[in-house]
Amino acid sequence: MRLATWNVNSVRQRLEHLARFCTAAAPDVLCLQETKVRNADFPAREFRDLGYVHQLVHGQKGYNGVAILSRVPFEEEGTETWCGRDDRRHASVRLPGGIELHNFYVPSGGPVPDPERNEKFAHKLQFLTEMAGWGRRGRTAGRPLVLVGDLNVAPLETDVWNHKKLLRSVGHTPVESEHLQRALQDSGLIDAARHFVPPGEHLYTWWGYRFPQSLEKNYGWRLDHIWVSAPLLPALHGFRVVKETRSWDRPSDHVPVVIEVG
Repeated sequence: MRLATWNVNSVRQRLEHLARFCTAAAPDVLCLQETKVRNADFPAREFRDLGYVHQLVHGQKGYNGVAILSRVPFEEEGTETWCGRDDRRHASVRLPGGIELHNFYVPSGGPVPDPERNEKFAHKLQFLTEMAGWGRRGRTAGRPLVLVGDLNVAPLETDVWNHKKLLRSVGHTPVESEHLQRALQDSGLIDAARHFVPPGEHLYTWWGYRFPQSLEKNYGWRLDHIWVSAPLLPALHGFRVVKETRSWDRPSDHVPVVIEVG
């Protein structure tokens, strides 16, 4: 089964890109973040035409939103509320083979890495803390589980283009990295990307809009993640970051991450 995750930064604006990607990469399951659309306005028909007839959509107008789109049946659909806010950041399903799939969109955290001065950063840390608690409560070591999404943290030195320069930038501060690593460890999950790409090698999934030459100069960050439970590790046999989508016309600043399971 081929599974992809992509922060599309507006599903309706990226429909052409999504069709192009799905035709070329043919993921069986596609997890989207930042869909930015109400459930009633989600382009369900367009995805059905691409073969994604099984859909779980959890969105709102203009902000956030996640979706799980599948060519294979799923069951036990669910969504959860985090930090006491119904801001549409999580959806889950159970796939064939009993694989539990969770799709997350973690808050970005705003511009200032100080929870006292920036409520958005405080919200982000609270969300990551709740993720760690969720992981502890449902410790996953004994069952097949995949967690994907835009987690909005690049935790390793090699997850950003310049570790020293970016240590005080939201998304790569020590406190965020510690919170994300705690969520990973407490859940008993494994960073699938680093199973394939050693931690010493640079790996990115996001190139920001603010600097026009970010892609050309490879000023990237790894904000998009796939974590798996130990029972699935032997079944992993493919991983890639689809960087070419970042050079398409009017692209998302994130690119798809794809993994093969089973």
